[in-house]
Amino acid sequence: MKKVFIDGSAGTTGLRIYDRLKDREDISLITLPEEKRKDAGARKEAMDQSDVTFLCLPDDAAREAAGMADADTVVIDASSAHRVHPDFAYGFPELSAVHKERIKQAKRISVPGCHASGFIALVYPLVASGLLPADAALTCHSLTGYSGGGKGMIASYEEENRNPLLDAPRQYALGQTHKHLPEMKARTGLEQEPVFCPIVADYYCGMEVTVPLFASYLRGTKADIGAVYRKTYENTMITVLDDWNEGGFVSAGALAGFDGMQICVAGNEERILLMARYDNLGKGASGAAVQCMNLSIGADETKGLVL
Repeated sequence: MKKVFIDGSAGTTGLRIYDRLKDREDISLITLPEEKRKDAGARKEAMDQSDVTFLCLPDDAAREAAGMADADTVVIDASSAHRVHPDFAYGFPELSAVHKERIKQAKRISVPGCHASGFIALVYPLVASGLLPADAALTCHSLTGYSGGGKGMIASYEEENRNPLLDAPRQYALGQTHKHLPEMKARTGLEQEPVFCPIVADYYCGMEVTVPLFASYLRGTKADIGAVYRKTYENTMITVLDDWNEGGFVSAGALAGFDGMQICVAGNEERILLMARYDNLGKGASGAAVQCMNLSIGADETKGLVL
């Protein structure tokens, strides 16, 4: 039985990880009393006792915690602190056999960002296969539920007399400095960061990422994209769909509560839409973290996940 500690278990990501692990017969959860939850000594002791520690913390706190952890403890960081760090395996095993094997062997693993997960799933295989040039200038639109903003944003959306501006979708990160951008560039092999347009809307969870492409960007066709996706994601937690079958609409909430991802190629032969949808708290955070833990401890990759 593996001992697991969730540092930051009271946050949105930590709570979902706890929910996925609490009934597993192969996991023993190490918990701290409320008064010790932020005590550095108690957290250090819990980490040292654990086989696996999840970091569900703000970036600076995650860097500090990673430095405290014993070298033999597997640290799975759900923050953005180490997503482009060379000493951390990137926690997206579907991308290639090399990615999966590194996760299995690593003592330090970084979980992909929520928005970045969809973008990377769509773009990485195209760059890796040569179908999309690395110097392509891309745009990414990403729609998310408000749970992605953490406890503060959840409270603002769910309070009784909330700001009426929250009734409509809101675009943010207008200065093009979103913390996912370095990851979106580095983990796809692109030479430049995309123009990134994230939007938060009045629903709890679910994410929909779209990357529009002119066919002239490609060294191939729309059909070639589908073929690359099917080859890359065969027998993985990512499902490649021929279409969405939703009457011309695509709901960002369709996979709320689930831990997989769906991707699809839409548009026409001139203007193409690469699209991914998943739960920002599932494949975009907690589900991906548990998937990485499963690989690390030698369990079935999907154990404890909702697919």
